[in-house]
Amino acid sequence: MTSVAIFDYGAGNIFSLKNSLEKVGATVDVIDNFDSPNEYSGLLLPGVGNFDPAMNSIRNFSKIQFKEYVENMPVLGICLGMEMFFEKSEEGKEKGLNVIEGEVIVLPSSSMKVPHMGWNNLEIKKSGKILEGVENGSWVYFVHSYRVKPESNNIITAESDYGIKVPAVVEHDNFYGTQFHPEKSSTVGKIMLENFLKECKK
Repeated sequence: MTSVAIFDYGAGNIFSLKNSLEKVGATVDVIDNFDSPNEYSGLLLPGVGNFDPAMNSIRNFSKIQFKEYVENMPVLGICLGMEMFFEKSEEGKEKGLNVIEGEVIVLPSSSMKVPHMGWNNLEIKKSGKILEGVENGSWVYFVHSYRVKPESNNIITAESDYGIKVPAVVEHDNFYGTQFHPEKSSTVGKIMLENFLKECKK
C-alpha cells in the first residue's frame, strides 16, 4: 500500500479526506509538523482552514522547512491547500509557499454568491496526470471564496465556469492542486485520488 501524510493545520475535520484515501488503497497518517523523517510517498494539504493560520502552522511548528521536507515528493493541495502553493493571498498577510508563481484573489461578490458552494463541471484544457480517466464536463464539488491566479496559464489543466473562469486543477512539477474537494466529488474525486496515488508510487 502507498503511504501518504495529510498535514493538519488544526483547523477542522479532515476525516472525510483520510477516509477517501484509505478507500482507494492508501495508508494515511496525519501529521502537524515536518520534524520526523519523511517516510511517505506523498503529502496532502487539505482544504480546511484560513490562509494565515495554515501558513503559520507549516512555518512555525517545524524545524525542517516545507521545501526541504517535500523535495520531489508528489504533493496534492486541495482548495486552501492549493492556494497555499502560490506567492500570496488576498485572504491574509502571510507569504505563501511560493512553489508556483502567482497569487490568490477573492471571488467577485458583485457577480456571484460568495462563498461559492456546490457542484460545477470541469472544462479540461489539457491532459494532466491527476485528470487521467476524467471526462470533460465531469461534475465536482466546490466550497470556496477565493481563486488562484497563476503567472502562467500553462499550469491550468482544468477550469470551471460560473460567470468567471476559475482554475479548477493545476499541475506544476510535483505539485498538484484542485480548487474543489475530491473527497466530496463522488466517482470523479475517487479517480483523481487514485491518480495521485499512482504518482506517489513512481
